[in-house]
Amino acid sequence: MSKIKLDARLSAVASFVRRNSRVADIGTDHGYLLAWLIENGVSPCGIAADINRGPLENARKTVIDAGIYDKVELILSDGLKNVPEGSCDDIVIAGMGGNLIADILASCPWIYNKDLHIVAQPMSHGEVLREFYLKNGFEILGEKTATDGKRLYCVISAVYTGAKIEREPSYIYLGRLTENKDEISKKYVEKILSALEKKYAALMSAGKEDENNLGEIIASIKSKIKEAYNGNG
Repeated sequence: MSKIKLDARLSAVASFVRRNSRVADIGTDHGYLLAWLIENGVSPCGIAADINRGPLENARKTVIDAGIYDKVELILSDGLKNVPEGSCDDIVIAGMGGNLIADILASCPWIYNKDLHIVAQPMSHGEVLREFYLKNGFEILGEKTATDGKRLYCVISAVYTGAKIEREPSYIYLGRLTENKDEISKKYVEKILSALEKKYAALMSAGKEDENNLGEIIASIKSKIKEAYNGNG
């Protein structure tokens, strides 16, 4: 039985990791996710990377305590900059803003590889990450939501295909979330809608032009919520 216990957020992240894949956990913090993946036979080995030495030392203690130190390489790295090409099959980037995750991916030339799989958990601005994927030839394979107390989280699974597919503007906000019929996903998309409605109301109140067509995007999201959740959105 595993010594490591994952919370709902990291459990959702772990559920997307492919079995037998070498994992690079970027921004590893305490290294709990990677330790759990190895202990439970999901991954044979992996890389724990962090920009700061403190979290990396915490991860070192975690993998030593778990008896898997020989299966984990600890790398001090700003994002993926010091992670060698070909050293992993799955990349996990969790617990950062979607804009930072997009920046990390954009600065790494070897992510444009059809054999790589990226699991990202943006704490905010998931739309920035989805837009990066769309513009750079990545396909979103699936999305999951999780809750921990009052916090709601989204996890996005993606691969590079090279195909840049046109999507309607609301896609960067919803992605594939409405394919999930669970209550947590419904709450998550309603939270997105509420935030956009407040932004739009502030725009109109200030007498500014709706240059990004927020009004149309909001209408589209409302329609998709209604369709996905049987009129209960």
